[in-house]
Amino acid sequence: MQEARKLDATTTKDCHTPGHNQRLTDRMVKDLMVNKRRLVEVPYTASLAHTMNALVANRVVALPVAAPPGHWIGAGGSMIMETDKQTGVVRKHYIGMVTMLDILAHIGGVNDAAMDGSDVSDLDRKMSVEVSSIIGHCLEGLSLWTLNPNTSILDCMEVFSKGIHRAIVPVDSQMDNISGVELMESASSYRMLTQMDLLKFLKEHDSELKSITSHLINVLGAITHDVYAITDRTTLLEAIKCMRTAMLNAVPIVRSSESPEEHHNQLVNGRGRKLIGTFSATDLRGCHLATLQSWLRLSALEFTETVSTSPLYAASNATTPSRVLVSCQAEASLADVIDKLVTKHVHRVWVVDSHDSLVGLVSLTDIIRVLRVSLLCNPE
Repeated sequence: MQEARKLDATTTKDCHTPGHNQRLTDRMVKDLMVNKRRLVEVPYTASLAHTMNALVANRVVALPVAAPPGHWIGAGGSMIMETDKQTGVVRKHYIGMVTMLDILAHIGGVNDAAMDGSDVSDLDRKMSVEVSSIIGHCLEGLSLWTLNPNTSILDCMEVFSKGIHRAIVPVDSQMDNISGVELMESASSYRMLTQMDLLKFLKEHDSELKSITSHLINVLGAITHDVYAITDRTTLLEAIKCMRTAMLNAVPIVRSSESPEEHHNQLVNGRGRKLIGTFSATDLRGCHLATLQSWLRLSALEFTETVSTSPLYAASNATTPSRVLVSCQAEASLADVIDKLVTKHVHRVWVVDSHDSLVGLVSLTDIIRVLRVSLLCNPE
């Protein structure tokens, strides 16, 4: 496991104006946890196929992995344990997080024979391994964080603005006087808090943020201009391998060029290219193992079109809007972009020009970062 990591979640006070948006900044993580369901997890002995089914059934893209206490070092050196509420005896130890990107990385190792059907058992073999054996294929799997319920909204925003996508929150923490991110925790039960949960909460308090969210995203510096893409000729398996190498959760799909020097099995610079689609790790939520074998032969673009019309996808995404290409222009307001992220339940919005050519992207991390900076530094 990687060396233990711990974020400094102490809020910078240099540019904080007392009283600014006080109602919102007085809120704590526990205010975000209302109506959150009990943590969904998988045991360390679960097969990858079983884990993927659990992700599909619960419509989530990440699950913590639990193991018996005393036998594992947790991700990043963490010691996050579940205890019996009455006796305090440790029942399990959370050893890491498994994400759709971990599964993509593992599938990306399928040998090329699986593509032509000469080794149809290869994918089955890879999906039969224990989930504990793939933790760490991606950095996020080695990052297991808890957020104390008494952590302030601003400190929570600082954590998620650094690219941490999720953290688990103890329901009855034994460390009530600690605020911020912890690598040690013992509680009888936990809930999951994600970047999207935080953004939805902030959207619900938009009346207190209008002085910030009315600004344009290009003025606020919310746009990331370095965009790696795949082309419409990139196969699903090639796309998976590219994302594994670059540790990306999603890539835009751009129109291929006629240049003989363009390699469709590699990421390309997407800026200025015509945007025609998106391939994301979350697309696998609608893809059961039984169908994945045949879909590996498709292009990534064909896969996204096929999976969105699949009855399996419709069943597992019954509350999710139909798959659309979510984009905006650089002159869009922050409020408009937040609305698209939340209503379409996507983790990024592609920024395009008037000809639908890629300019950049705005991610949940970008949104949370600019909101936090503005809350700290910009008086009403």
